[in-house]
Amino acid sequence: MPLPMFDQAVNVLDATSLLSSFGAIGIAVVMFAETGLLIGFFLPGDSLLFTAGLLSVSGASDVVHLSLWQVLIASLAGALLGAQAGYLIGRRGGTALLARSRNRKLHQGAERAAELLERYGHAKAVVLGRFIPVVRTVLNPLAGALNVPARTFALWQVIGGAVWTVGLVLGGYALGSSIPHVDTYLLPIVALIVVVSLAPLAVEVWRGRKQERSGTEQPAEREPAPERL
Repeated sequence: MPLPMFDQAVNVLDATSLLSSFGAIGIAVVMFAETGLLIGFFLPGDSLLFTAGLLSVSGASDVVHLSLWQVLIASLAGALLGAQAGYLIGRRGGTALLARSRNRKLHQGAERAAELLERYGHAKAVVLGRFIPVVRTVLNPLAGALNVPARTFALWQVIGGAVWTVGLVLGGYALGSSIPHVDTYLLPIVALIVVVSLAPLAVEVWRGRKQERSGTEQPAEREPAPERL
């Protein structure tokens, strides 16, 4: 695959900019960083996968065209290797690395990840965590730090990673195949994907705050009625 050429600075928060500059290689790098390294929590995983699938349709865009099979391989490789690397980092000191971070969003994601592991168990939490931004970044190191069995983690992170990456890529590809000149609507589509991807995190935060309020608001004790003579 020829190395991509670009004339302007790359915006790492813009899926289209990343794809037009680095192609499938960029997808693999972003997937690895977002799912394996704590510094990658801000990267646009969901929108990148969906946009990559959309731009894999022939004639969907005049700016960049990607190969669907290259996109799928790069997405899977980056997401699966990244999650496994994150797990190993957690085993060797992920808790200490997280403690050094002062990013509030990252710590909130860690709290949600811990809640998922406790509420749903290891297998279901590892799969569900793939679909929640920030949580999918910290859950893998956290699983290693909490000594989730290596075989259990490996099996379910592969299943969750495959469903997440392939589902979003093929979803974008299906949309690009059904709507002519879909690149005209690329910005609003990406914005919608970002909003939808953030919805699970917003729901989890709302539930957590609701539980905290309900725990602090205890009913006032009634005074005992005076005894009748």
